Amino acid sequence: MFDIITFGSATGDTFLRLKKDNFQIWEESKFVTEKALCFPLGSKVFIEDLQVSTGGGGTNTACTFSNQGFKVAYCGKIGEDNGGEAILTELKRFKVDTGFLKKDKKYLTAYSVILSLPQEERTILIYRGACHFLEKEDIPWQKIKETKWFYLAPLSEKSSLIFPDLVEFAKKNNIKVAVNPGNTQINLEEEIFKSVLKQIDVLILNKEEASGLSKISQGDDRDLIKKLISLTPGIIVMTKGKEGSVVSDGKHIFQAGIPSVLPFEKTGAGDAFGSGFVSGLLEKNDIEYALQLATANATSCIQKIGAKNGLLKKGEWGSWPKVKVKKTKL
Repeated sequence: MFDIITFGSATGDTFLRLKKDNFQIWEESKFVTEKALCFPLGSKVFIEDLQVSTGGGGTNTACTFSNQGFKVAYCGKIGEDNGGEAILTELKRFKVDTGFLKKDKKYLTAYSVILSLPQEERTILIYRGACHFLEKEDIPWQKIKETKWFYLAPLSEKSSLIFPDLVEFAKKNNIKVAVNPGNTQINLEEEIFKSVLKQIDVLILNKEEASGLSKISQGDDRDLIKKLISLTPGIIVMTKGKEGSVVSDGKHIFQAGIPSVLPFEKTGAGDAFGSGFVSGLLEKNDIEYALQLATANATSCIQKIGAKNGLLKKGEWGSWPKVKVKKTKL
């Protein structure tokens, strides 16, 4: 029996670190982030560094769970190509079971190019590949019964359609479910998503996602958490970037900051936090401990390029002190 099976994307990642003088940041309200990355058209743009790794929420989280000593499998799809072989090799190196990993003859392995800017946010170019087209018939339903937990990282494109089925299957088979939904899941038909939320054990969101789901754009964290509690009986985990994180078990609020460590590359931080938190729950069933482990794992992740290269191993906490957790009644 597995301790946990992860679902989500599996990608090849290429990190391009740009030279500071070779790009400009253009501020414009029509962009989602109100900023744009600009290059001179028709010219050559030189980069400072290039590194190739593997990524994707499904595989990143699986590697954290394995590092923390759990028996874990990844269920997803890769292409029959070099990118797929690289992912398969990486998962085996991390001792993640690949028996539920399917090779697809139609689609290539998904791919991302991460444009990393000095002291700025990154921009990610994404090629939708095999992992984004996981269908019900690709999943060995009878075999995945033998697990204690499912961890559902964001599911995009056609893969998002199996999201409700996975949660329903888990509940019917007494499997606990942790969900870190992507925009595609959050934007499902409202009644479908609300039904899913009522069946999960851990909901992991960033503050922007939490605000969108709760429809509360103003107010303090308590207002937002209280609204989310009305939607799900599970533990709610909300990350707030530089402001740390907030967790609620429905009765209390747990708040933590982050260590004073500058990030080197932020890709994979959310996956490292979510899987670190669930690892802590599996190990000790203690929210304070889980929050400390999640923060340490995410902090360690962003010290290296590549979403898996900085993940902590069991017993490691990094060179920074554990964050203090403040617990108050809701």
